[in-house]
Amino acid sequence: MTEWRKSSRSATSDNTNCVEVAALTRNIGVRDSKDPDGPAFTLSPETFRTLVRDVKAGDLDVP
Repeated sequence: MTEWRKSSRSATSDNTNCVEVAALTRNIGVRDSKDPDGPAFTLSPETFRTLVRDVKAGDLDVP
């Protein structure tokens, strides 16, 4: 069974804008925590690291 987890920083009062991640055999799974039975996608570990780095740096912020 896949173990999905949410960041501890997601523990906000509304708790509505969260993603969950799961370590899969060769990839990282990503899904919307509000819709656990809905669509999910996978990223390679390298791509996931790049995504996290870019999010932390603000490179993906919407102006």
